[in-house]
Amino acid sequence: MDSSAGCRCREAPSSRFLRFALIGAVAVCAIACQRRAADTAAEKPRPQQAGQPVNPYATAGHIAGARAALLTGNQQAARQYVEAMARDISRSARLRDASRPINHEAARTAVRPMPGVRSAIWLDADNLAVMVDGQPYRDVDMIDRICVALEPLGDTLGVVVNLQDAKARNGDEATTLSRNCQLPEGQRAFMQAKRQVDVVAPEVREQFKKMQRK
Repeated sequence: MDSSAGCRCREAPSSRFLRFALIGAVAVCAIACQRRAADTAAEKPRPQQAGQPVNPYATAGHIAGARAALLTGNQQAARQYVEAMARDISRSARLRDASRPINHEAARTAVRPMPGVRSAIWLDADNLAVMVDGQPYRDVDMIDRICVALEPLGDTLGVVVNLQDAKARNGDEATTLSRNCQLPEGQRAFMQAKRQVDVVAPEVREQFKKMQRK
């Protein structure tokens, strides 16, 4: 009888151990994500970020989750893990989500009531021009607030916010501050052209100022 019990232990399927190991890995990843979300909950809301290297730990978590889902026969969960991994790769490559375009009129409706905003118009399919009420509102924090307000409407990787001061007193204050919602200053999404909004380019203005100082 003891021999039979030992035999049964030796014949236990190895896939069962693998299944529990993968499920455990997914649980650890989930707990880590929850802790990070709790740590950042009290921080100032920041726009989604793209163009960053793919997180290898997140990728490993997606792969482990997909494998665990397949072992348990959950095809839908496995597909969700694969899709999440594909989204991470697309965001790293600065690829816009064509399935989530932002409606222009809805975006204007969301931005216009914000403190400091005088008006908001679309210059083209990607560039949103926002006229603000003075220099205190012409900064990157204002761009962040606008981008966060637009996030429920779709993928903000396709949006470039252009801030212009309605009370500008000189050329420097009149210069447009532009940035893609999800990228550092100067960067654009894949295949997204840079639009020159100001009549005088910032580079030309700087050269002129240097000539005046000589």
